Order: sequence, then C-alpha cells, then structure tokens
Amino acid sequence: MANTEILSALSGIHELLRELLRGVPAADAAAPYEPRLGCLSWQFAQAVYRETYWLREVVAGDADLTARVRHLFAAGPASAPDAAVCGGLPPPAHLIDWAGEIQAEHLRRLATPGALPRHPLLADDRLAWYLLQENARAYERMLALLWLRALSRPRDHYQVEIPLAPRPPALDRVAVEQGHYRIGSRGEPCAYDLELPPQAVELASYRISVRPVGNAEYLAFISDGGYQRRELWDADGDAWLEAAAPLGWRQDARGCWYEQHLNGPADLVPDQPVNGINRHEARAFAAWTASLGGDHAGAVVQHEYQWEVAARAGLIDGAGRVWEWCANPLHPYPDFVPFPDSQAVDDVFSRGDGVLRGASLHTQRCLRRASYRSAAAPDSRWGFAGTRLVYPPGSGL
Repeated sequence: MANTEILSALSGIHELLRELLRGVPAADAAAPYEPRLGCLSWQFAQAVYRETYWLREVVAGDADLTARVRHLFAAGPASAPDAAVCGGLPPPAHLIDWAGEIQAEHLRRLATPGALPRHPLLADDRLAWYLLQENARAYERMLALLWLRALSRPRDHYQVEIPLAPRPPALDRVAVEQGHYRIGSRGEPCAYDLELPPQAVELASYRISVRPVGNAEYLAFISDGGYQRRELWDADGDAWLEAAAPLGWRQDARGCWYEQHLNGPADLVPDQPVNGINRHEARAFAAWTASLGGDHAGAVVQHEYQWEVAARAGLIDGAGRVWEWCANPLHPYPDFVPFPDSQAVDDVFSRGDGVLRGASLHTQRCLRRASYRSAAAPDSRWGFAGTRLVYPPGSGL
C-alpha cells in the first residue's frame, strides 16, 4: 500500500493530464506538432498504458488490457508513433473516460492492503514514486505539444508595449572552490536510477552565473549576429543551424521581439530566463560571450556537476524557471543499476542525449530536486529550456 501523500499527488496529476486533453479538438489532439513527441492523444494514452503495464501486468500478472494495445505504446514515451497511430486513436472525450476508469482502479489497488500481491517493485513505494513522476513528465511533454500547437497558428497582430533592449551578459557570479563534492540522490525513495548511486566528484575551481541567461542578454547575442557568425557554432551546431531566435520569439510590425506563450503573446521581460533554445544555441551563446573578452573570457556552458554543487549550496538563483542545458552528454554514474526497465535505460544512453538540470515553471513538485537529471536531444527546442554559464576562477581562487 502506497502512502497517502503519493496517492494524493498521483490522483492530482491524473486530473491534470485529463484536463490538458479536455476540450482539445480531435484533429489537434492527433496532430504531430513535434514528430519526436507524437501527438497529444498518444502522450496521454501512453501514460495510462505505462501505469497499467507496471501495476497490472508486471506486479499483478494480468496482461489483458496491455496486450490489446501493446503495439501502440510499448516503445515508450521517447519513441513516438507515426501519424497513422495518432490518427487511429479514439477522440479525446473517449480517451478521458477510458483513462478515468483505469486510473481510479489503480489508485484503489495502491491504497488497499492486499489488493496488489507482494512484489519487489513495491518496496519503499518506489514503483508508486516512479509512476507519479512518469505522469509528471508526460504532463510537461503534453504542455510542450500545446505550446507547439499555439505556435502553429497564424501570427497575430500583437504590438509590444515595452521593447526588449539588448544587454551584455551579467557579471554577477559566485565562486566555487576546488574540492570533492557529493552528487546524486542521497537515498530518497523517489530517486530515478539516473540519480543513483550517489557519487563523490572532484571539481576544479570555477565561477558560475548567479542567474540563468536572460532574455535581454540573449537579444544582445542575436543583435551581434550570433546566428550568422558561423565561428561561434561547433560542427554539430553548424549542421543544425536553422533558426534566428529562440522558439516562440516573434517580431511585431516594428521589429520588436515578443514571446508567444501557451496562452497567447506577451512582452519579453529582460531578466526572465531565455526559453526555447537547444544545446547548440546554448553553446553558441557561450562562445559569443567568451569572445567579448575581459571578464567574459573563458565562458562555457555549465557541466551538470557544477550546477548540482552550486544548487545544493544555495549559491544560484532562478533554478526552476527554465530547464538548463548542460555541456555534457547523458551518462550513467559508476555502479549504475537500472530501475525498473533496463531496456528503456539502454535506449536513453544510446541516443546521445544532452543533460538538462533544474526545472521549468511547468514542472511538478515531485521532480524538483537538485539530483534530478532530465535529458533531450541536443537539437530539441520545445522543452522549456535555457542555460547558465560558468567561467574560470577569478584571481581570488
């Protein structure tokens, strides 16, 4: 039996998922706005399938429901379906009713002693935590699809009230001294396998920006020809280069930049973290910053260990407003043990994904911790992501 706090959160995220799908026209729910995400209906139904697979098929030994739809969902959330699969799913209202019945039964079984057989996956509520967090991740992917849906619509006639002005990269940085530091989960039952086991790492001295890169700073990069200066882009970034601004940035009739949000257009706030960039763009921005010289010399995108150490020590601000790209690829920690599905983990490591740390404004509380590691393809721009820079140590270190 899972504890009441987890079950309450799981019930809440079930309703949030249903609410995202509720009222969306069937054609929009089946539209593949981002091929790697599939469609809104598929993301929703895949979350229900995943719960059903682990609770009913693996724990309870009942594969009746999952066997019928395995061909649609067994690949997992990171392997999106083709358009034919999305187009063949029931309309949103039917999916919502189907999900409501299944999810209510899952909550009943998790809450009722003896309703599920004894199983190692249930120890310490680890499977319940896993399902809660997988639903939270699906919620954010569905929001990303709704954002892409908003961006696919014809442009409006929005006029910026307060134009965004470019600003040089901020100089507010905090120093971290060379030393050995602990990273990874400290034994929390909610921890993903990617956060385990905890590690001791040695870091050289560095300075890290107090805040993520802001909109005004990123506009300075754009205004200085950042997307046209090929010397700022590494080989992978140069091969990708297909944009002139972050995803969601648009210009009004006067050429002033604004941002298209989920719920409509709005002025860009100078100090808000830039959102809608991929790792290629993060690295190009860092190269541009370093090219300014002086105290900007040596700027690079943060490593995920540098972020975690600074976040644990409370040295940085703005964590949790956008996901933050890190320089390093996703990798397993030494002595890594997959949970609960080794095949899915193998796929994650083989794709060459980059690491994102922190959280976005849309991230559920259950995923907001210093050790949590998210991952995405280096060219992904839809994940509500920005970045933060680090610098060589100053003369005082």
